[in-house]
Amino acid sequence: MSTVQSALAGALLGGLYALMAAGVSVIWGVLRIINLAHFGMILVSAYFTFQLASAWNMDPILTLAVTAPGMAALGGALQWGYERLGITELNSLLVSFGLLIITVQVVSNVWSADFQRMSSTVNPYATASVSVGRLVFPVTTLFAFLIAVTLIAGAHLALQRTFVGRAMRASAQDRTIAAAYGINHRTMGILLGAVSGATAAVAGMLFALANALTPATAFEWFGTVFAVVILGGIGHLIGTLVAGLVVGALSGVVSLLLSPAAAPFVLFSVIVVTLLLRPHGLFARKAFR
Repeated sequence: MSTVQSALAGALLGGLYALMAAGVSVIWGVLRIINLAHFGMILVSAYFTFQLASAWNMDPILTLAVTAPGMAALGGALQWGYERLGITELNSLLVSFGLLIITVQVVSNVWSADFQRMSSTVNPYATASVSVGRLVFPVTTLFAFLIAVTLIAGAHLALQRTFVGRAMRASAQDRTIAAAYGINHRTMGILLGAVSGATAAVAGMLFALANALTPATAFEWFGTVFAVVILGGIGHLIGTLVAGLVVGALSGVVSLLLSPAAAPFVLFSVIVVTLLLRPHGLFARKAFR
């Protein structure tokens, strides 16, 4: 039973990994920008959630009314800057990493490098749990899972079924032909950057609900989130969700059966073997590449 509990708890946590990875994956797949600054936006959103809840007694979830529009504007502005400066796919890795370093330093200067956590007074969700038979799940991870599934499924449907989504996919395949049909890839890119920024705000809020914050946390997300992006297939949102659940469940089981320190080794060993068999990930979307 403990193995089942660990696997399910890990899969629920994997929903948060998938939500973090979704913005990186779709920007990379559609716009060919490796946006490491996305981690910085998640970090800033988490700290703003902490600040607004602790200083102004706002419900942590309601802080999205502030952080989501702010991060959407920032995400759109970043994408405009990348496009304006003609940043290529490889250069975007270096530029966005530099932006992330600056963000982490600014966060350290404003909130210090000490651990910060919302008190139970303003964050009652942190201590709540849901029981299903003999299984017990924290409300925060369950909530993160449900939000991740809803947002990722909604974004996938939007890309597949709406005119804007089809326009984005057309621009990803061939910008010249798309432009001939009146599709402005710059406008599509800014819009997608804004949506990605909004998802970063949600991910930051969800992370702050359950965890203590420190500026270095942004670097700790790198390995797991990129594993989810690559394993799910770059630009494939449903693949990202499935990969997040698999990565989370595997990490949970390995941490229980072996040790938490062994989880990254086993996880990345499995990912390497998987990529040897399927180099483009489990759910590669060739149309984006």
